[in-house]
Amino acid sequence: MNQENSQETVTLAGGCFWCIEAVFQEINGVESVVSGYTGGTTVNPAYQQVCSDETGHAEAIQVRFDPSKISYREILEIFFSVHDPTTLNRQGADVGTQYRSAIFYQSEEQKAVAEQLIGEFDKAHLWKKPIVTQILPLDKFYPAEDYHRDYFARHPEQAYCRMVISPKANKFRKQWAKRLKRWSMK
Repeated sequence: MNQENSQETVTLAGGCFWCIEAVFQEINGVESVVSGYTGGTTVNPAYQQVCSDETGHAEAIQVRFDPSKISYREILEIFFSVHDPTTLNRQGADVGTQYRSAIFYQSEEQKAVAEQLIGEFDKAHLWKKPIVTQILPLDKFYPAEDYHRDYFARHPEQAYCRMVISPKANKFRKQWAKRLKRWSMK
């Protein structure tokens, strides 16, 4: 089996792509994370178009991972822990359909796992409100412009990174310490 066949891909939207990209880059078993746009109607949209809230795209990340190191379900569990899946078209101060919570599945199996997990979470009342995360088939994913990629790693001093991404990343590191690349290398 070649390495490419042993990897899966998942596409997730959970608010600003800088925030969730920063978290998923630290997970053992994640091979790559690409920020981009999906779920809309405009072909090859630019950031300004997506921000206009008129293209229908969500800011999203595409995660390539090794299922022998981390399962699709675990990827989704982390996803749900690092954003608020109960707010429609909003994450914190970021408002608009481009900030919606969504899972863009690539197979019926991915869809079924996402539906089952959301059902379990809603039944357990983990949040005070019901989950509004959309589960949609992935049509087309458009990578974001280069200046958006690895944004947190390249701009940790930027105000948004310090005030929004850094606290989210620190909370994630505490909650998911055993899943971090740095711990798994020991």
